[in-house]
Amino acid sequence: MSRWQELAGGSSGQDYAARFAALARGGQDVHGEARFCAALVPVGARVLDAGCGTGRVMIRLAELGYDCVGVDLDASMLAVARQQAPELPWFQADLATFEPDRLGIAADFALVVAAGNIFPLLSAGTEATVVERLAAALCPGGLLVAGFGLDEAHLPVPPGITLPEYDDCCAAAGLTLVDRFATWDAGPYDGGGYAVSVHRR
Repeated sequence: MSRWQELAGGSSGQDYAARFAALARGGQDVHGEARFCAALVPVGARVLDAGCGTGRVMIRLAELGYDCVGVDLDASMLAVARQQAPELPWFQADLATFEPDRLGIAADFALVVAAGNIFPLLSAGTEATVVERLAAALCPGGLLVAGFGLDEAHLPVPPGITLPEYDDCCAAAGLTLVDRFATWDAGPYDGGGYAVSVHRR
């Protein structure tokens, strides 16, 4: 069982979506991840939202003209995503066993995004496997973008994977660090408790 399943119990989709809807109504920007990704690849590029949840990031990227696919293990989150954007391709799959061809998906994504603390919420010990699976879904030169918390202030669970450990996983999967930021607004990373990392295949 993943840390996310232990935390949410597989029934948090509606609550998760409602929380971000409330933030949006309050005037907060809830599209930073999508804007960040859109600055990295041209409109029309194929994007995989790995751990897409309720689809907040992917739906916005699709609105901006990207060719998107969403994958998540949590059925309650995917139910919300499918309700909000039934025309988009949503797949239920474990990222640790994700094989695009078994789902009828071409493994030629220009960008894979893992937002929302995906890596700290994986099943312990699967992080390297997930990086390997996501890297394999990239086209040559494609980008893996992951943003996650590194300390208790930025996580709903005890801290898991560190940045050096994540970089080691990426290197083992044939990925090279391109840049790292402190926020999805591309603020410079200064060793804080949250990081957005960009690696290239």
